[in-house]
Amino acid sequence: MSVQVRVCGTGDVAKGEVIAVKVGELELAVVHADDDTFYAIRDECSHANIALSEGEIDGCTLECWLHGSRFDLRTGEPSGLPATEPVPVFPVEVRDGDVYVTLEPSNGVEL
Repeated sequence: MSVQVRVCGTGDVAKGEVIAVKVGELELAVVHADDDTFYAIRDECSHANIALSEGEIDGCTLECWLHGSRFDLRTGEPSGLPATEPVPVFPVEVRDGDVYVTLEPSNGVEL
């Protein structure tokens, strides 16, 4: 059974921005994309131990600030080197002004 938890309010993440949240030991980057969709991705680049929440949003991608790897927020797949491995992405539900994340990756990538 998948666990869904409230991670923040919708007002906590401005459109086009990303914040870091921690749920137990799991560190997530919560993104409010330009299309007004919220996404949750593991807050760690698969290439280096770098927080993705410090990166830049471009459409549905999040770019790691250190080496420039870009990850699709929907699939976790990298779209350029140096990263070659996907990162876990998590289902998000917005209800009553709050952002809830299911703590089981939707793309099958192990935590």
